[in-house]
Amino acid sequence: MKKNKISVVWLMTILLSILVWACSVVPFTGRRQLSMVPESEIMAMSFSQYDAFLKENALSKNKAQTALVKKVGANISTAVDRYFSENGLEDQLSNFQWEFNLAADDTPNAWCMPGGKVMVYEGILPITQDENGLAVVMGHEIAHAIAKHGSERMSQQMGAQLGATALSVVLAEKPEETKNLYMTAFGVATQVGVILPYSRTHETEADRLGLIFMAMAGYDPSTAVAFWSRMAEQSGGSNPIPFLSTHPSSNSRIRNLQKALPEAMKYYRP
Repeated sequence: MKKNKISVVWLMTILLSILVWACSVVPFTGRRQLSMVPESEIMAMSFSQYDAFLKENALSKNKAQTALVKKVGANISTAVDRYFSENGLEDQLSNFQWEFNLAADDTPNAWCMPGGKVMVYEGILPITQDENGLAVVMGHEIAHAIAKHGSERMSQQMGAQLGATALSVVLAEKPEETKNLYMTAFGVATQVGVILPYSRTHETEADRLGLIFMAMAGYDPSTAVAFWSRMAEQSGGSNPIPFLSTHPSSNSRIRNLQKALPEAMKYYRP
């Protein structure tokens, strides 16, 4: 009996050590998160899936709107890169290959894959209304990627669905299952029949970081309140908004944004 108890203690110690080793820390917030999937594999999947999306979906032919998406993306990514470099955090973005595109799709949606692969849909532009509104959306999506929320969700899903099977093994033996797991984790794949909303923790964190990132790029973070209010009004209609399937809008979000504004305004230089 005593030997069994010792074995259990050793097992628990090993498991706790693995969990501590598999944790990373979210920039700015300091929150520890589970990170079981190697970043090299996540990045390879991201770049591959983004390229596949570009091949399978048409890009916008609206030159002015496309240029605006690329401009806002460049402004935010440049500001984020500069901040991380100035604070000795450049290693966290070493694998990023920023890319910004506008899909010819009237669906109100936007997302950012790991490594800075951003896609905005034409359908969300009437809600963003202007450059600042677009910066709210893109800053928020970029925040999800920098905070590695998708990787965290994929780690959680792997633990629940795949057990201790290594991602490299799953990639080789179950490529379709792995693709579906990836796409749902990163909020891209309504086409595979699963919509996985971000958790309240992830949403609040992305809102806070998104405000900071857009402020660093010279966009007024206070405009985020107006954007999410418009989004909340849109959600009251009969047609569901895909963007809100993964990014739920609520009164509590508005309150949290207002609380986060003073911190973000410290970074705002018009």
